[in-house]
Formats: sequence, structure tokens, C-alpha cells
Amino acid sequence: MESFFKIVKTFFKWLLILIVALNILILVSGKTYLYKGIANTYLKGRKTADIDEYKIFENHVVRSGTPTGWKLGKDYNQSKIPSQYLPEMEHMKTIAYLIIKDDSLRHEEYWGGYSDTSHTGAFSMAKTLVSILTGIAIEEGKIKSLDEPVGDFLPEYKEGNKSKVTVRHLITMSSGINFDESYTNPLGFAAEAYYGDDLRKLIFKYDVQDEPGKYFQYLSGNTQLLGFVLKKATGMSISDYASEKLWKPLETEHDAYWSLDHKDGDEKAYCCFNSNARDFARLGQLYLDSGRWNGKQIVPEKYVLESLQPAPALDQELNAKNDRYGYSWWLLPDYIAAKDSAAGKKHVIFYARGVLGQYIVAIPDLKIIIVRLGRKRELSDVSGHPVDLYKYIDAALDMYGE
Repeated sequence: MESFFKIVKTFFKWLLILIVALNILILVSGKTYLYKGIANTYLKGRKTADIDEYKIFENHVVRSGTPTGWKLGKDYNQSKIPSQYLPEMEHMKTIAYLIIKDDSLRHEEYWGGYSDTSHTGAFSMAKTLVSILTGIAIEEGKIKSLDEPVGDFLPEYKEGNKSKVTVRHLITMSSGINFDESYTNPLGFAAEAYYGDDLRKLIFKYDVQDEPGKYFQYLSGNTQLLGFVLKKATGMSISDYASEKLWKPLETEHDAYWSLDHKDGDEKAYCCFNSNARDFARLGQLYLDSGRWNGKQIVPEKYVLESLQPAPALDQELNAKNDRYGYSWWLLPDYIAAKDSAAGKKHVIFYARGVLGQYIVAIPDLKIIIVRLGRKRELSDVSGHPVDLYKYIDAALDMYGE
């Protein structure tokens, strides 16, 4: 018994030494964001962020104006999700699944205590929102064009290789800047950007590694940098700009929240926009209608159409010509649904996506919008698209496809 207590005592002694050593390393390295990250991941039994975490950050409110609810279809919620898709939806911890068809809300379903008023994180769907705001800013003359140098707005990009980076390079993920994109590495860019409190200090540490415009490489730092450009170009926080130019004109039903790096700081433009399924669907409908909402042009039609074309670059991940990414919209140009496999009928699809399976999907030929929100996403296949995405598309096509 005495030897047992000796072993326990030795164990806790070394554990204490390890904890002290780790704290010293964190403090010396300046990576104090790790405390917040560890407290909100590992100590809660997770390895990554969660959909409800806007509550742990400071936020700017993206104000809605006069709300207008979706028109309900005559068959609203009369069609059920086909049984073959439900196991996947449950396994991927789906919390919301919504379908718009012919401008009307046809189906919506919620799980886990969530509802049509629940706010959860968009994660990287926020990149698409920043792209939309960029198109509006160009139309207003706040930004001259997509080919305007970033250095016109940020002095840190006026010299050297950085002076070659343009707004276009940021919006198409082809800047050549050496950001990294690991969502599990606690020392990586994503973790520090998400849990840290100084995005500008972090962003400006990185440099241009490859020739801008040469490679498509999906890196969140590009959109964060674009957020800084928007703020400088418009003279407004991107939350206020989004409220005035997008959220109010879209007649959204609820305010949204955009998380900041610190109180009165910068929005985490690459992620951390928090809203609900019904209002997210408006972004898809807006682009389905070529930038119009209820007949009013909000985003220039030309910009919308250009946004949905593949940006000319080499897809570094797939080692092929980019055919899956436009102006921060993902592209599925030749999608064949499971039910159409024999006939070979193809759909041209575009979509926004977030790391935990947040999707806004548009199927223009059928006038369908799908929103899926949840806590998990499958890995991508050889074409670079998450495998679970296909199930959400096929379910909607089984229910409302022609």
C-alpha cells in the first residue's frame, strides 16, 4: 500500500511539473489563445470548434430591417425525407434541413432542440457572404475592380511580392500567401485566428510564397485579409456594411451576429457569422435570382454570373485545372443525382459550405435551394467535394426534383 501511494505521489508530482512547463511555454511563446482553445475543445470532449460558440466571443450585431417571412408552399412539410437518407443525416448530427422550391418554403425540419429561430455558426459559409459584399462594394465604387491591388487599402501590402496581390486573388483563393488551414493543429493559423484576439497581428505575419493567381489553394487567411480590405474601402465595419447593403435588403427575419477577435475589434471574416436556416437560404435565393431579391437588384448581375465560374488557376490539392471554386462559391458543374444515374441527367450546382457541414446549395434548373446545418461533415472525395453533401442534394431531388 505504501508503494502504491508513492507511485501516485510521483505521478502527480510529474503531472504538476508538466502543467507548469506547458504554462511557461505558452506564456513565453505568446500563444495565450491556447487557454481559450483548450477550455472550449479538449476540456469539453472535442477536438475542434462547435456551432454554438458565438456565445464565447464578442460579437457585432448584423441588424435586420423589416422582416418578411418565406412564402409557404401549398405542400409545405407534406413530403418526408426519404428513409434511406435519414441515417446519414443523423450520423452527421444534422440540426436543420430546409428546402426552397420555386421561391416557396416547401420543407424544413430541425433536430436536437434547434428551430427556425436558432442561431448557429456559418463557419466558412461566411467567406461567400464576404464575396457578396465585395461585389456590392465594387458596384458602389468603393473598390475599383477585382484587379485593384490590396496595397491600395493596406500599407502592409504595398511593397515586394505582396504588392502583386489583388482583391481577385483573395476572393478566388489564389493569393500565394503561405497561410495554413489545419483545423486540428492547436498551433496553426486556424486555431489562433479563431481563439486569438489580434487578427491583424496574425495575418500580417504571413508572406507571399507562390506567384499570385497561379494556384487555387483554399486558405481562410485570404478571406480575413479581404475583410480588412472591405473595412478600409467602405469606412464601415463589415457587420454594419452587411446590415445596410445585404441583411436589411434581404428582409431577413432575424438579426445575425458576427464574432470579433476582441471587443470593438475586427470581425472574423473567414468564419463566425451566426444566423439561422431560413435567413441563410436567402443568400442562395439571391444568387439563384442573379443578385435580385423581390425584383430589386442587390448584387450586380454581371458579378453574380462571374462568381459562379471557375477561377483560372491550378487546383493545388487535386493537381488539375480548377473547376470547383469561383468567387468564394463552390461549384458542382456536372452533378448527376442517384435517381438520375441511368438517364445521366446533369445539374449545374453551386454552393457555400462550412467545416462542420454547413451548406447553402442552389440547383438553378429546378429553382431549388437547400440549407443543411449540423455538427459533422464527411471528408471530400477525389473531386474535392464532401461526400455527405451528395446525400442532402439527392434527398431534395427525390422530394422535389422533376
